[in-house]
Amino acid sequence: MTDTRREFLKQIGFAGAGLVSLAAAPPLFLQRAAFADAKKPKKKDDGRILVVVQMAGGNDGLNTVVPYGDSEYYKARPSLGIAKGSVLKLDDHLGLHPAMTGFKELYDEDMLSVIQGVGYKNPNRSHFRSMDIWQSARPDTEYTDDGWLGRALDVTAEKYQGGVPALAFGMDKLPLSLVAAKVNVPTIRNLDSYQLQLGPGPESNKKLHRRLIDKLANQSATVGTDLDFLRKTTVTAFTSADRLKKVASSYKPSVPYPNNRLSQQLKVLAQIIAGDFGTRIFFVTLGGFDTHSEQQGAHQGLLAELSSALRAFYMDLKGHKLHEQVLIATFSEFGRRVKENGSLGTDHGAASQLFVVGAKGKAGIHGKHPSLTSLFQGDLKFHTDFRQVYATLLDNWLGVPSEKVLGQKFAKLDFV
Repeated sequence: MTDTRREFLKQIGFAGAGLVSLAAAPPLFLQRAAFADAKKPKKKDDGRILVVVQMAGGNDGLNTVVPYGDSEYYKARPSLGIAKGSVLKLDDHLGLHPAMTGFKELYDEDMLSVIQGVGYKNPNRSHFRSMDIWQSARPDTEYTDDGWLGRALDVTAEKYQGGVPALAFGMDKLPLSLVAAKVNVPTIRNLDSYQLQLGPGPESNKKLHRRLIDKLANQSATVGTDLDFLRKTTVTAFTSADRLKKVASSYKPSVPYPNNRLSQQLKVLAQIIAGDFGTRIFFVTLGGFDTHSEQQGAHQGLLAELSSALRAFYMDLKGHKLHEQVLIATFSEFGRRVKENGSLGTDHGAASQLFVVGAKGKAGIHGKHPSLTSLFQGDLKFHTDFRQVYATLLDNWLGVPSEKVLGQKFAKLDFV
């Protein structure tokens, strides 16, 4: 071991075991970022951002986008059907749940796309299996070790060396969608967990630790050496946590956010986007959509949270002139059965709709609402493969060749 490297490690040891702790990012994430070749030019990124919102549990699409113009809907749902007079009408046949006023405003402003009848062949009604299918985009593969967004990151890995190209926020475990082979994506439970920890002891010790970090981060070293690796690891941890803290403390939302969990998560994403950390894919989740019983109140609350949160997020981005570079897409692992059950709820189904929000999208209703009489085992039949949605997002928005990610070519849609 060289004297320089020995001194570097000695100083790290002196700084304490808690020198740099980023609860959000596993060590491998920092290692790969630090090991990036500084001499290798990075491809220019156009700054487009995709925010994916998972509606976990299987959202009841029929009570989200309501076919109020179809009498079969009220026959199938005598208790759960949304009254015609309450529906937020989109056209003469379809309308939004009355709790989704934020989405109705986005729709009226040409910022919301409703993609109808989305699903896949031989639908699986298991939460775990269907979620794996949606997140891996491999319906015919029982076991997969990566996700569709992870493979997209792998295809473009050279552009993001040393950075944080994607981020999962508000969860303890990385979603399969973002699992990649070449890129390690951090997951952050909350903003407080992603910070520089300077170890235990009095404030004087912490100040000393901070000075040591500065010294270590600024030491010169030959590119590719062990010392250079350690130095870059320190720099990556130090600067990202420090920058995020500064951005969060100075950021002022352009609109108030509702007081719900999803809104507060999206508020943090707005801070990160405004700070321009180079993160191009974000993933958040809203759970609770498995409404087998007493659905009405719970579903209303979830749709109100989703709608109000995305509305505030979009308007905040617009106030900061960032809205044109961000596209938001929702998904859920399946829809629900057409007929309500005996517990005033709905059971696992198949096809449903997805939402896309953004200034660069082609707003409106895409595709016909599935038939309520020609069903597949009591479920709506799909007419749009979910991988068509993914292919459109990859090719038309992220600029990633979808065939390399999805393994085959899918017809694109016109919502972007």
